[in-house]
Amino acid sequence: MLDILFFSGLVLYFAAMVLTFVGIVFKKEKITVIGWYVFMAGAAVSTAYLVYRGIVAGRLPLSNQFEFAASFSWGIAVILIFLHYRFHLEWIEAVGMAMTFLILSYAALQPREVTELMPALRSAWFGFHIGSAAFSYASFMLAGAAGIRYLVTVRKNPEDERLEQMDYFIYRLIALGLLLLTITILSGAIWAEEAWSSFWTWDPKEVWALITWILYAIYLHLRLGRRKTGTFMAWYAVIAVPVVLFTFIGVNTLLPGLHSYGALLPKVL
Repeated sequence: MLDILFFSGLVLYFAAMVLTFVGIVFKKEKITVIGWYVFMAGAAVSTAYLVYRGIVAGRLPLSNQFEFAASFSWGIAVILIFLHYRFHLEWIEAVGMAMTFLILSYAALQPREVTELMPALRSAWFGFHIGSAAFSYASFMLAGAAGIRYLVTVRKNPEDERLEQMDYFIYRLIALGLLLLTITILSGAIWAEEAWSSFWTWDPKEVWALITWILYAIYLHLRLGRRKTGTFMAWYAVIAVPVVLFTFIGVNTLLPGLHSYGALLPKVL
């Protein structure tokens, strides 16, 4: 049942992405609308999957790379749906759907077995720390999606009235992501002190989380302090995405440490 729900969500995300791109390319609004509802169905199925997996496991589904990636993808979908209904940001949907699908596709490549939570992870900080990381990364990914759409739009029509809105929401998404990443790092430090009697151990995951934080803090400094806007900042948001992905995937693969499988904390953050 778990696999049926998981792959159903993956297929629905893929179908939604294809329909939306087709609708945009051929300027068929009805196809784009259908794509959105298919995406909503995919989000609902993914929600059901995570809830069901949590019930089966008897814990939050955040304990390993697969579960974090699935939650990361779900976080992108949740924020994308919020942006659609609260701010009517249809221009971000195509790229946002693609990111949702790609992250969930990465999850599909990971071991999906439901495992028992190791004793060191049974902490009040477990869901708070890892959940804030998932939504932080989701915000950064959608900021990158908005950056891509900005660059495409400004190339086609430098006078497009939506450009100012795109620039503003890149900033808002990065501000949200940075706030959540700050919560992630601080809660992780408190948790580390409880587990290892040290707030900071210079573990590779900690170091790259800090690098990511500094990178986006520089963005906010440029945006608020130097009043930078437009194409440069859109490129910044796009180029920063690989750093987020390296912090999430690359560090776990290439730089094993305390956050690796078999250690005290999961391969997430």
